[in-house]
Amino acid sequence: MKMCSMTNRKMKKPKPLIRNHNHMDFLTEKMTAITNGLGNTQDLSFRDLYFNSKVLKIVHINSIVQENDLYEFVVRPLLENPQGKVINIIGGSNIDETTDHDVAISGLAEGRCLLLEDDSEVMTLVTVPVQSSSQTVEPENEKVIRGSHRGFGGDLTENISYIRQWISSEKLTIKHFLVGKNTRTKIALIFISDLANEEIVKEVVNRIDSIDSEDIQLMGQLEEYVEDYAFSPFPQLLNTERPDRVVGNILEGRVALLMEEDPTSLVFPISFFSFFQTSEDYNIRSTTASFFRLIRLLSYMTTLCLPAIYIAVISYNYEVIPVEIIFSIKNSLEYLPFPPLIEAAIMQFTLELIREAAIRLPNPIAQTIGVVGGLVIGNAVVQAHFVSNTMVIVVAITAISSFVIPSNELSTSIRILGFPLMVMASLFGFFGIIIGLMMILIHLATLTSLSHPYLYPLVPLDVKALRDTVIRLPIWMINKRPENIKNASQRRQTNDSN
Repeated sequence: MKMCSMTNRKMKKPKPLIRNHNHMDFLTEKMTAITNGLGNTQDLSFRDLYFNSKVLKIVHINSIVQENDLYEFVVRPLLENPQGKVINIIGGSNIDETTDHDVAISGLAEGRCLLLEDDSEVMTLVTVPVQSSSQTVEPENEKVIRGSHRGFGGDLTENISYIRQWISSEKLTIKHFLVGKNTRTKIALIFISDLANEEIVKEVVNRIDSIDSEDIQLMGQLEEYVEDYAFSPFPQLLNTERPDRVVGNILEGRVALLMEEDPTSLVFPISFFSFFQTSEDYNIRSTTASFFRLIRLLSYMTTLCLPAIYIAVISYNYEVIPVEIIFSIKNSLEYLPFPPLIEAAIMQFTLELIREAAIRLPNPIAQTIGVVGGLVIGNAVVQAHFVSNTMVIVVAITAISSFVIPSNELSTSIRILGFPLMVMASLFGFFGIIIGLMMILIHLATLTSLSHPYLYPLVPLDVKALRDTVIRLPIWMINKRPENIKNASQRRQTNDSN
């Protein structure tokens, strides 16, 4: 009798798998923990399914796992076999069971499906095969030789899935908004919660929420509501159609916006030097990338200043021309009825006409217009003594230089600013060019992108950040994220103390 009592005292009841409260409350706690673990991202989907006379929760990220694939490989087998064990019914080698919430959250972020039962601590992770994949086309304006050739499309969910394929972090957060009272256009704000600056995210959310418009259907319209200076000719947000470029900026702590039925993404905050960088810069050697970036910056200055320099030299400062070529230029200027300003304006205006016509016309005709139009008009105006041979050369170099700039928005702005700079050169020579450039520089120094300095890392000066601006050092030397974003985690490489 004593032995029995001692045995009874030593025996312990097995620990219950679930807590002693309502099963649905337990499921709710699980779902809340998963939602919080994924940064309250809004592309997380929950679906109820009655299995074994109990509630089975199916959890997945809808921007990675497609509904058709989920139904084919998970839902339909469970509906056809409503009794038994989940892991036996679905089967396959890509199915795991876990009781660890962190493992479950990581699995969801990697694109797996999670099954929760209302009477079990065990969670089932299922890899859903991808059947449907749409054809992707490389953006025409951002082509690269080496690297990804994928571009965004018009489907918002698919565009988000491209980003999630690169970033499997559970901290990647998606927030959805509807803008436009009539259009109800769907947009998505994308960032990594432990990298992005909370103040930037709050500011963007406030600007989106404050939009009071009946119709917003284009990304350009949204850009004007979000940017700091709508009247500036310089873009303050980065436009790109490349998922890899968006991913690179998100990993630096920046924020991206996507819109339904628009293949363009907006990235911010950015600096002026971001427009001289391309995705391919990080796929080639650092010395080569630095050389190309310097070429782009030189092309920018050429596009802006070369016509104005021509006017200043011909009108005021002809003594700077070498003696060997001054007579050649003098001969080309004979019999011209117009002063240098009018001569340059005619050619620049003609170039803009050809450029605009080439954009609007179908590709085969556009190529003909570009080649024939340029040759015929260039030859005709010289033969008619409307412009000089030298002016044709200047305009041709200016046009080629403008094509080197990676950002179409920045290229357009600098072509526009070239006209007032030509006027300043016509009035005051080189002194007028210097005054014009100083005014542009002052304007750039006052600009901000989401309240962050536009000329960073030059204003304010950050020597370490110069490693990845005009030049690019080897990737192992770029060990910190941009200081001006002030994100939670500045360091990229934890084993580097520099």
